[in-house]
Amino acid sequence: MGEDVARFERSRPRLEAIAYRLLGSADEAQDVVQETFLRWHAADVERIEVPEAWLTKVLTNLCLNLLSSARARRETYVGRWLPEPLLTTPDVAEDVALADSVSTAMLLVLETLTPTERAVFVLREVFDLAYDEIADAVDKTPAAVRQIAHRARNHVQARRPREQVDQAQRDAVIARFLEATASGDLQRLMDVLAPDVVLLTDGGGVVKAALRPILGREKVLRFLQAVAPATVRTEVADVNGAPGLRVLVDGAVDLVATLRIEGGQVTGLYLMRNPHKLGRVDEAVRLRR
Repeated sequence: MGEDVARFERSRPRLEAIAYRLLGSADEAQDVVQETFLRWHAADVERIEVPEAWLTKVLTNLCLNLLSSARARRETYVGRWLPEPLLTTPDVAEDVALADSVSTAMLLVLETLTPTERAVFVLREVFDLAYDEIADAVDKTPAAVRQIAHRARNHVQARRPREQVDQAQRDAVIARFLEATASGDLQRLMDVLAPDVVLLTDGGGVVKAALRPILGREKVLRFLQAVAPATVRTEVADVNGAPGLRVLVDGAVDLVATLRIEGGQVTGLYLMRNPHKLGRVDEAVRLRR
């Protein structure tokens, strides 16, 4: 029994990585990983020929069930739903492909896929699973999975950032944004924001936040000026694989900001204020593919 538990624990980081990308929530990801463990614990492990494939199939099906119900829940969500931010280790940002796979922008693109498309895309494009293994995980034929993967890939490519930037370019733009924000220099902030920048905020109906997307540089600037607290402490932190901001009020994290970078400017600004989604921004987690 001890070896069975140890075998599962060796798979846990990979399972958590898959679940987070499928669900956009670290709390829900941990829940489905724990449920996967309970099913593993109850199974006749000795009869399982390929444990990794078995665990992936169980986890994926649990995520698919949760995604189906999540769509209904998000229809009644107050304001715009954003994925739960994660404080990540610096090494994640050094791997551009890994960082892209957990960025807020990418997780929002994945939200536009059907649950099955999302599972197939993540398992194939991020974790490089074979079509046969994915087919078993989602209860489809390999031929059907190839078609789904092709459709999902095209869908994501059409909606992901138009320009893939390397780490140095991305960090330079983010540094300009942070400096402009910290100094309160509106002209510098204007210069770093794209004319068609989009700002999304998630307060979950718990705290104040814009209920709809805010479009355009001038409107975004006016919103940021209107909601900025008088006394805050702003910290730069690695969030979802890229530099972001943690804004603290009275010593507690009040807001986490992540950005989307294209063409040397910020084209997307994502502000998380929902306190129920700020539990993972105090201690860095190590992500993997």
